[in-house]
Amino acid sequence: MNFDFSDDEKHLRAEAQRFLRDQCPLSRVRAVLESGADHDAALWRSIAAMGWAGAIIPEAYGGLGMNHLDACMLAEELGRALAPLPTVPSMYVVTDALVQFGSEAQKQQWLPRLAGGDVIGTLAWAEGAGVPNGRTLSTIALGGTVCGQKVPVPAGMIAHLAIVVARTNEGTGLYLVDLGGVGATRTRIESIDPTRGHAALSFDGAPAERLGDRDGMSMLETILQRAAVPTAFEQVAGAEAALDMARNYALERHAFGRPIGSFQAIKHKLADMFVDNTLARSNSYYAAWALSTGAPDLPVAAACARVSACRAFDHAAQENIHVHGGSGFTWEMDCHLYYRRARDLSLILGSPRAWKERVVSGLERQHEAKHQAA
Repeated sequence: MNFDFSDDEKHLRAEAQRFLRDQCPLSRVRAVLESGADHDAALWRSIAAMGWAGAIIPEAYGGLGMNHLDACMLAEELGRALAPLPTVPSMYVVTDALVQFGSEAQKQQWLPRLAGGDVIGTLAWAEGAGVPNGRTLSTIALGGTVCGQKVPVPAGMIAHLAIVVARTNEGTGLYLVDLGGVGATRTRIESIDPTRGHAALSFDGAPAERLGDRDGMSMLETILQRAAVPTAFEQVAGAEAALDMARNYALERHAFGRPIGSFQAIKHKLADMFVDNTLARSNSYYAAWALSTGAPDLPVAAACARVSACRAFDHAAQENIHVHGGSGFTWEMDCHLYYRRARDLSLILGSPRAWKERVVSGLERQHEAKHQAA
């Protein structure tokens, strides 16, 4: 059994690293943060020109037709660079949802434009604090329109297309809404990572088209599971970059005539970060395999990857600040860029607590299935 990457995959990773090292240094991320923009529009056009925005979109619809493992490798490098782009809502959520559940007409209408970067997508499912479900949803779909409010919505100020989760007379459904049409308004809201801004979306009779023919919450769960995998790769890479920053500083900063990295307390911090990152990477690769092969244990694998990646990035981002000491808390240092992104990614697909519950419930179902089979 060969656990190594193919030559093509190694080349893809190397090219992605080279491009992002040249085109997306931390100074560019900071420039977006200080400008008040919700993303780097020029960088988005650049990655779209290389086909990254349509990495998993079939070639018939203008995409690259990559397998999910290769797409996760791209996500990893985007996460390492803290790319100020709407990757999660547009590339991992909306694009994959249309590939999985869209009608042929919907795919023809939206996928080529998503692949070209002309359209940015987002998922409008949250309605404030808490986990939305079919009983508590206030957004209503009726007569080909939707009414209600969604907040927070990632990339809500720049998105052109939204998948809206709404309640119907029969249950729940997912609806495609053109945010440039009538009945849809947006308001910018503050978020911890302004380089990936959020908004509140209000719908007042906005024209909507049903996506898929299954129950909306069931499809939403599938969409979140699948999006959790590339998002975990972004988190793992961000955690590793934060660890690298902390290690480099520990080797350069001297106190009492020696590098602070020689002190046991700092060694323990770096070692603990490394352990968390390694566990998260292992879980993420297993989830990528499950996603690429359609394995039945994808729900548990994706949830484990999500939980461990959230923990790894949160831990690494916080400890990176601590290793830098008093200067780590200042605006001039880049430590807070990792902390901002870690907090943003830990909530963008639902809280870690909700994903821990998915791990438990998934393992319980697996145990029951094995018990019944025996």
